[in-house]
Amino acid sequence: MPDDAAGRAAAEARAAAEEESAFSHPVVDPDVTLAYGDDPDQVIDFYAPRETPAPGGRLVPLVVVLHGGAWRARYDRRHVTPFADFLARRGFAVANVEYRRGGAALPAQRGAGEAGPVAGRWPETFDDVAAAMDALPALVREALPEADPRRMVVTGHSAGGHLALWAAARHVLPADAVWRTDRPAPLRGVVALAPIADFTVADKLDVCGGACRQLLGGEEAFTERVPYADPALLLPTGIATTLVQGRADLVVPQAVAEAYADAAAKAGEVVGLTLLEEAGHFPLIDPAADACAVVAEEIAQLAW
Repeated sequence: MPDDAAGRAAAEARAAAEEESAFSHPVVDPDVTLAYGDDPDQVIDFYAPRETPAPGGRLVPLVVVLHGGAWRARYDRRHVTPFADFLARRGFAVANVEYRRGGAALPAQRGAGEAGPVAGRWPETFDDVAAAMDALPALVREALPEADPRRMVVTGHSAGGHLALWAAARHVLPADAVWRTDRPAPLRGVVALAPIADFTVADKLDVCGGACRQLLGGEEAFTERVPYADPALLLPTGIATTLVQGRADLVVPQAVAEAYADAAAKAGEVVGLTLLEEAGHFPLIDPAADACAVVAEEIAQLAW
């Protein structure tokens, strides 16, 4: 076997082991689940901080988690409940958001590989993230009175990293966007984990089997809808943003995060980019991995 083939095989074996580890943890039930809409997927799980109360009775920061899974229905919020619990054990209040995802079968097409579940639902996926963010302040007061919604950080992994960046950019959406807000979201910042942050680069790299095009409704709709959905086109936001990326990520390669950081710089905004050696896609949300502790520290730096 040639050296490059052997190296690729070793990298794929390591990536598979990382994924197995991340998905090996049992689901952690929330303290409270509240709805932000009528659909069964329009719910948020809340986790109270597991540590002792903050000194002087201070309210604790709120971390909003948007899960990944290529916007596809088979990946729901349950796979990040160990990550949510990990953050709660670090002293944060946590809101783990569910949203509507794609699930209908689609025929094989360019960038989609074999027939399989479509990624995302347009516009429902975006409707839900916007509605959840708008509902959060009131829901937090009900579910987690110890949390301070004024000290809120949004984090998300992979497709959820895209949604986290998008949620922080609603005030710079095109003027006719139904999700546009009049002012920036009241966030301390965004920590996007291996995010699908630049649709042009992700599409060229066929990230997650053409998921970006599927999310926006396919070939014909992609060009029309991408200005409303691509975080790399929604800059600058004026909101502190950090990307955390494994250099060994085979799912969402480092080039995607770098493209977003470059786009931000061209727009006059500095975006932090933390690159982790020897880390792939899944250690960022795996409580057993060192990378997960790095993520918690990045969140803490913005939250406190």
